[in-house]
Amino acid sequence: MNKSDFPLLAREPGLHYLDSAATSQKPRAVLDAVRDVYETAYANPHRGAYALSVAATDRYHAARERVARFLGVSDPACLIFTRGTTESLNLVAATADIHRGDEIVVTRLEHHANFVPWQQLALKTGATFKIAEITEDGRLDLDHLRSLITPRTKIVAVTHVSNAIGSITPLAEVVGIAKGAIIVVDGAQSAPHMRVEFDRLGVDFYAFSGHKMLGPTGIGGLVGRRERLEAMPPYQTGGDMIEFVGDDHTTWNILPHKFEAGTPNLGGAVGLAAAVEYLDAIGMDNVRRHEQELTAAASKRLTAIEGVRVFGPTPAERSGVVSFTVADIHPHDLATILDQDGVAIRAGHHCAQPLIRRLGVGATARASFYVYNDESDVEALVTGVKRAQSLFANV
Repeated sequence: MNKSDFPLLAREPGLHYLDSAATSQKPRAVLDAVRDVYETAYANPHRGAYALSVAATDRYHAARERVARFLGVSDPACLIFTRGTTESLNLVAATADIHRGDEIVVTRLEHHANFVPWQQLALKTGATFKIAEITEDGRLDLDHLRSLITPRTKIVAVTHVSNAIGSITPLAEVVGIAKGAIIVVDGAQSAPHMRVEFDRLGVDFYAFSGHKMLGPTGIGGLVGRRERLEAMPPYQTGGDMIEFVGDDHTTWNILPHKFEAGTPNLGGAVGLAAAVEYLDAIGMDNVRRHEQELTAAASKRLTAIEGVRVFGPTPAERSGVVSFTVADIHPHDLATILDQDGVAIRAGHHCAQPLIRRLGVGATARASFYVYNDESDVEALVTGVKRAQSLFANV
């Protein structure tokens, strides 16, 4: 875990990048892998019998196998490459077999990408849309979730880790409560930060994004149980997902190609494979431990500042996210002042408006930590908050 591995951070030593929950910086190993595949093995995968296309196809399949292994997926064909978590969740929602009278349950913690598609599906089909609430300290209220589940519940959509306040959802307990409903997990904030073993989770679908886990933008994936994926219709139609096209009917290709219409994102897949290789070299348990230490330090020091309110559970029950407000300073103003000190944080509703409303605020400031952060970033954050308070005190 060395900042020198990240060219942008190495070039700008005064930058304290604390917005990894939005997107992560890229290590040199990822940048080199993407450049290498474009310079040495670029062609359209699956489209040609010539040697260069075969090489591109091999690199693409190898990338899928490497990412599947990282996520604990024993059957790589059940890993569908998409543009990211949002497309993955929309894929599931667009192909879900939902009818009037069915019930869809989401949680108050959800990012809009795992809230709005289900809300809109319920409105379209006449299904009942339910929201499981949170506890006062920002954890999923399992008792309330349990009260919402009925024999008519068809979908339970949950975030593994809240992007807004870092709360970790106990998936094993959710699986026990869901009673056979299809469980859809937003893993955008868990795949980068903790060990994930899909085959052991007991869920039906798990979505993730490459750019949040040191990989390129425009690549991510959906992992699904084979029986679920095979029962679903294709999300898009076009090249490569076709088996046979007749004048009056068409049949679909096998997994994973059935859900990957169009030219594959070869560079993105190879870059993502390099990213998980980098993370595995660190060790996901070490990633988790490092982030807990920084989160605990930041939470303790921010809470000690008069007028600062930190949201969410204890550091042991959250990811590397510290979401907070400072009395009499709007989060957007705070972010602007911190930026002057080279501290990059997120301010706003974090694409989680239902959650932010429940917290009783209009917005929060969010500092999110990752493998390239250290104690100097915590120090810069705390110093910047105190400077902002001083500036506003003199207004």
